[in-house]
Amino acid sequence: MPTHPATATAPSRPELAVRTAVLKQAAQSAVEYLEALDGRPVAPRQDAVAALAALREPLPESPADPMEVVRQLSEIGGPASMTISGGRFFGFVIGGCLPAAMAASWLVSTWDQNAGLWVASPVGAELEDTAVEWTRQLLGLPEGTAGGVVTGATVANFTALAAARHHLLARAGWDVEADGLFGAPELRVVVGEEAHPSLLKSLAMLGLGKKRVLRVPVDGQGRMRADALPHLDERTILCLQAGNINTGAFDPAAAICPPARAAGAWIHVDGAFGLWAAASPRYSHLVKGFELADSWATDGHKWPNIGYDCGLALVRHSAALEAAMSLRAAYLGHSDRREPSDYTPELSRRARGIELWAGLKQLGRSGMAEIVERTCAHAQRFAAGLKAAGFDVLNEVVLNQVLVSFGDAEKTARVIACLQADGVCWCGPTAWQGKSAMRISVSSWVTSEDDVEKSLAAVLRAAAGSSR
Repeated sequence: MPTHPATATAPSRPELAVRTAVLKQAAQSAVEYLEALDGRPVAPRQDAVAALAALREPLPESPADPMEVVRQLSEIGGPASMTISGGRFFGFVIGGCLPAAMAASWLVSTWDQNAGLWVASPVGAELEDTAVEWTRQLLGLPEGTAGGVVTGATVANFTALAAARHHLLARAGWDVEADGLFGAPELRVVVGEEAHPSLLKSLAMLGLGKKRVLRVPVDGQGRMRADALPHLDERTILCLQAGNINTGAFDPAAAICPPARAAGAWIHVDGAFGLWAAASPRYSHLVKGFELADSWATDGHKWPNIGYDCGLALVRHSAALEAAMSLRAAYLGHSDRREPSDYTPELSRRARGIELWAGLKQLGRSGMAEIVERTCAHAQRFAAGLKAAGFDVLNEVVLNQVLVSFGDAEKTARVIACLQADGVCWCGPTAWQGKSAMRISVSSWVTSEDDVEKSLAAVLRAAAGSSR
C-alpha cells in the first residue's frame, strides 16, 4: 500500500502507542474471558455482582490511566457478566457472537465510523448495503426489497411500520411526515393475541396506539386464526408473527396474505428470529407465504449470532421507507449513492452493518442453514428428554423454543430457581395461556451436544431436588 507523503516521515504519535497498548490488553482479557467460560457458572455469583459497587464511584476529578481502566473493567466487570458467549445460556433468544462478527466489532470501534452517510463511511455504507441484500436472499424476500441495519427488532418494527404508515396515508392523500397524525385519515392495526410487546411498543411510538389495535384470536400454539380475521381494507396494517417468542409457532401466512393483499392492507411481519428459518431447507416450509408481505423486521443478534446490537428493517416498497426515514440538510450534502440514513431512524450511528456483513460472510448460505438446523435439533433433544422424564412440554417444538411445566406454578418456580442457582445452564420463567412454564431458547452456534446433555441433566436434578 502506498504511503501518503504527509505521513511518510512523520514521527510516531504517542497517542497511537497508548491506543495500541490498551487494545492489546483488552484483547488478552477477552481471550482469557472466553477460555474461562466453561469453568464458571452461567449466571454471575452474588459476590461478583456485589463487587460492581467498586465501579460505582463518584465522577473522577482527573484523568485515569486507560490501562488501569481496562484492568478494572476486566477484573470486576467480567465476572459480573452473564456468560451468553458460552453454550449453555437458554434464557432468551440470544446467540453467542460469531468469531468474524466479534472481530469485526473490534475493527468497527477502532475505525470509529459514523455509518449514517456514505461520505462519512464508504466502507460502512457499502457493506451495509451488501449485508442487507444478502439477508434478503437468505430470507427469500422479493427482489428490490430495501432495508437498513438497526439496533434490534423493536427499532426494526418501528422503522418498517413507519413506512407502512406513510404508504397508507399517502394513498389517502395525507402527508404524515409533514402534517402529523392530527386530522389524518384513521388507520386500523390488526395483530394476533400473542403479538410481542416490542411490536406494541413500536405502534405506541408511531402514535398508532397499543390499545387501539384489533386483536385476532389464536390457537393453542399462539398462531393467528385465519378464520377469525376482521374486515381488512386499504387503511389496515396487518401484523403477522414469524416465530412466537414462547412456542416458536408461525402465523399461517399462506392462508392470510393473499386475501389481505387483495383487500389492499399493508402486511407487516414481526420475525425477530423465526424468519431465519427460511435459510434452512429443513425448516423453510414454516415461512411459506411470508414473502407476500410488505415489510419485515428481524434480528441479527438472535440468528445468525452477530452480537449486540443488530437488527434489520426490510420493506418491499423502497419509496415508502425512504419517505418515512430520509432527511435533508445542506451541511450533510447528498449524493446519488444509497445513503444509509435514508433507511433507518438514526443519522449518527455505529457501522453495525459491517459486523453483519462479516458474520454472513463467515457463514455463507450453508453455514446459516447449519446453525438453524443444529440449534433446532438441540431443542428437540431437550423436549424429548423432558418428556421421557415425565414432564409436560406445552408446545409443539417446531423450531428452537421449548416450554416445560413441572407441575403447578409454585413447583415450576422452584425448579427454575434451583436451576439458576446451580449454574450449569440458565433458563427463565414464562407464562403460556394460563400455565406457568420454563422456557428453553436454543439459538447459539456455540451450543454443543455436550452442552445440551449437561444442561438437561441439570434441569432434571433441579426438578428432583425441588420435589423434596
